[in-house]
Amino acid sequence: MERISGDNIRRRYGTLTRHVHDTLKEGILGGNPAPGEKLPSEAQLIERFSVSRTVIREAIAHLREEGLVDPRRGAGVFVVEPAAAIDPVSGGIDASRISSVVEGLELRTAIEVEAAYLAAARCSPLQEEAIIRCHQEIGKRIRERKPTIDADLAFHLAIAEASNNRRFIEILKSLGAEMIPRAALEGPGAASPAYLERLHEEHRLIVKAITDRDQMAAREAMRAHLAGSQQRYRSYLNDDTNLS
Repeated sequence: MERISGDNIRRRYGTLTRHVHDTLKEGILGGNPAPGEKLPSEAQLIERFSVSRTVIREAIAHLREEGLVDPRRGAGVFVVEPAAAIDPVSGGIDASRISSVVEGLELRTAIEVEAAYLAAARCSPLQEEAIIRCHQEIGKRIRERKPTIDADLAFHLAIAEASNNRRFIEILKSLGAEMIPRAALEGPGAASPAYLERLHEEHRLIVKAITDRDQMAAREAMRAHLAGSQQRYRSYLNDDTNLS
């Protein structure tokens, strides 16, 4: 009989927990069940997923940490109302001041470098696929000479989502399209193709590190990407040259 090591048992339980968590989370984010409604009972979830009680409880614990559910003793596990949008601490990015845009980039760096690091360790297959799709969409829009700002925003939000830290995604969502500097300063379609291709290559390195599950490389790729943006915009403060 094959001997099953402790590591193999932990790995299998981790995979099962991730599957249950991701499936339930996808349903919750899609409104099924809706906020205020209960998840199926523990017994029903055990039967549905054919897993142990431990796996179900661990998956629920992760959902609770993410602020998606509220387990109530004797009553069940309820889906939580979405948190109110968090206003940026800075009061928003002032597009009329390039220094404000640099401050926004510094805020993003503090969040997104760690988000990329965590995404490399925590992202589910669905979240990984979402990151890849967003990157592909940016490339498609560059080739078709279409605006990329919305796709760029979606890419960064997908990575924050894959970190599975809801605070990261809440803060970045509160910034909205203003977190993409060329949207605040120049508007859609103003960046040159060469500039966009350079950004796209920086994005590619981030995607590769996350899909390779290389946390340190993901952290450094995101840091390099945002540091480059900071440097370009700091230079812009002292020079009227075009961003491209």
